[in-house]
Amino acid sequence: MKQLRQPNREIISYTPRVEPAPPTHAQRLDDYRDVWLLRGKFVAFVLAGDTFCRSPAFEMPQAAQRWADQMRQDDEV
Repeated sequence: MKQLRQPNREIISYTPRVEPAPPTHAQRLDDYRDVWLLRGKFVAFVLAGDTFCRSPAFEMPQAAQRWADQMRQDDEV
């Protein structure tokens, strides 16, 4: 019987993209601190040092804001 998992396959995890600034075509949501509307999805941009970390695309703005809050909390530790 064939194995379900490939034992030597590398696990890929998400690393935030680093950008100089949020894109100009993104629309900022006033109700949220770090959430922007980008191509129909909600994306969070968090300032880390002198660059912005970009979240993956989310369906809900609350999820993007939670990601941004978690990033801020992780950086403070």
